[in-house]
Amino acid sequence: MNVPAAATFSLDADHVGWVTFDDPAARANVLNTVMLDALNAALDAATNARPSALIIVSGKATTFLAGADLKQVDALPDAAGARAFSRAGQKSFARLENFPAPVVCAIHGACAGGGFELALACHWRIASDTAVTRIGLPETGLGTIPGWGGGVRLSRLVGAPVALAHILHAQLLPVRAALHDGLIDAVVAEPELRETAQVAAMRFARAGLPARVNPPPPPPDFFTHLRAQTLSKSRGQQPALLAAIAVVEQATALEVAPAQEAEARAFGDVTAGPVCKNLLHVFFLREAARKQTLAGWFAVAASRPLAPIARVGVVGAGVMGSGIAHWLAVHGCEVVLRDVQPDFVARGLGVIRGLFDDAVKRGKLLPHDADTAFAHITSTTDWDGFEACDLVIEAIVENAAAKQSLFSELARIVRPDTLLASNTSALPIDEIAGHVPHPERTLGMHFFNPVSRMPLVELVLSRQTSAATAERALALVKSLGNAPIICRSSPGFLVTRVLFFYLNEAVRLWETGVATDELDTALRDFGWPMGPLRLIDEVGIDVTDFIFGEMAHYFPERFAPATACRQLLAAGLKGRKNGASAGFYRYEGRVESTNDAATRALVAAPALRHRAPTEIASHLMHVMIDEARRCLAEGVVRSPDDVDFALLSGTGFPAFRGGLLRFAATQPPSIFPCPPSPPISPPN
Repeated sequence: MNVPAAATFSLDADHVGWVTFDDPAARANVLNTVMLDALNAALDAATNARPSALIIVSGKATTFLAGADLKQVDALPDAAGARAFSRAGQKSFARLENFPAPVVCAIHGACAGGGFELALACHWRIASDTAVTRIGLPETGLGTIPGWGGGVRLSRLVGAPVALAHILHAQLLPVRAALHDGLIDAVVAEPELRETAQVAAMRFARAGLPARVNPPPPPPDFFTHLRAQTLSKSRGQQPALLAAIAVVEQATALEVAPAQEAEARAFGDVTAGPVCKNLLHVFFLREAARKQTLAGWFAVAASRPLAPIARVGVVGAGVMGSGIAHWLAVHGCEVVLRDVQPDFVARGLGVIRGLFDDAVKRGKLLPHDADTAFAHITSTTDWDGFEACDLVIEAIVENAAAKQSLFSELARIVRPDTLLASNTSALPIDEIAGHVPHPERTLGMHFFNPVSRMPLVELVLSRQTSAATAERALALVKSLGNAPIICRSSPGFLVTRVLFFYLNEAVRLWETGVATDELDTALRDFGWPMGPLRLIDEVGIDVTDFIFGEMAHYFPERFAPATACRQLLAAGLKGRKNGASAGFYRYEGRVESTNDAATRALVAAPALRHRAPTEIASHLMHVMIDEARRCLAEGVVRSPDDVDFALLSGTGFPAFRGGLLRFAATQPPSIFPCPPSPPISPPN
């Protein structure tokens, strides 16, 4: 049986040729060896047919070309193999650029990475005005660079400053933004895309392509300044960023062929390097998390089809409750938001309205869609509407007694089959909800702040949670576009437990005399987006001190809580939370400065003493690795990949290191020895 090719050529009645990408073996078109071979075969057929013009289109509903096949990129054996991969793509795309007739690229759906590099090799680019059409070069976000002519052609098209702005930011753009910056030439409604492309192709065949104006040269010292700025921001940990700058710089001085050879060499070097390998591993972790299942957690799966969750009650209109309610409404759920006082509810609705307005401003939602979603939210200070909820999520104060009382009250109001979930970040689900009738419907759903931008949700299973409850909650999390991690109920679950062991040890180091800026700089140099003391200010010193107390309660033999946070609180230093302006740092507008003069006076600490940055980072990473391994051994999560994904997504662990346990595995065992393994508790 003949399998249809991934790219085909056809000739229409007007003698216009069409190359159509439509891989029959995949839901999305990706550029791999098979696709490049099919493209070359289609171009051979086009060359023989001598069309008056050529149009490149996709047969997929939501994807034009989603870039290179990352599994194939990850499997490239070394720099030489990566260079060969780059040159093969460059050679194929050069056939489009040098085709003897005009080539129009008609883009509908994702046009990313290598897909956009192919589009850049065409003579004219037109795109559909739809939300699914997004365009750009995200390669540096994966630790590599555009390797099929992208940096060379884009800089010639729009100029080096604009080209590098897009390459270094590694984001896909909506079509209007892509049109504004010159990445594409025209935008039309999706039903008109093919017809408009054909009309344009025939016009170019008759009259020739419109002349393009060469972009102006970059300002003097542009590359020098950008390189210094990038090096400072990345702290030398992202070689692909500097490689991309070098490629574009050479593209401004060289002809196309030598510029692309420089690109191929740079692509080979960074793609074969450890940072790219680690970032590709992180990408695969995220893809796997989106496909998360409950395999291994229950002996028997849910025995009947499960009704989807359509109506959700949210108790608590604070930052987390408002964020959860907003995100549920964005994704079509009917939401009832409840708090105890009208002004609390009003403040929560104001936060939600602001989140919708921000989404509209950033082009994530159309105004009409935002208004429609906001209308899905009703509010109450009573329990009106909760009797019809399929799920209730509590997001009240982190207090076990308050949560226990709330769950008792909820159980008297909602249906017997209504799922009851807690957004607690640290308290075991069994302790706060295990007493209600039908405890098999209880579980944890730990969202992270800000909900609309943090993909991770810890789905926490108690000893009593049923397979049906877990399946329904998991389906909801996936429908929200979040990436779940499955955890067994345990104090702090995974993320809070590991993170706060680390934060506590950082404060203990500070208490021994390590300077604030020295400690935080060491962890930023390691790759964290902010140091641990700065993070404590962001979380709130009150929240941090509370969780330190919880960890000390549950792990008294191993967790000795630092006392500095309590002393800072007693002096009115709360960090940066809820408008506070001082903690370990002082905050005056956008200016931050260490607050040592005030904080050191509160703590009976020894004189400041220097410790090497690598020693500080190694010590604190040892604490995290030790606790993560304990969580794994206890069965809190099921695999090292689960640990790595959760800490990457929930704590900001530097992605270029590939994940906490992946990083530990690359170090000599003497640096991060395994702790004694506790007995493993069986899953449900």
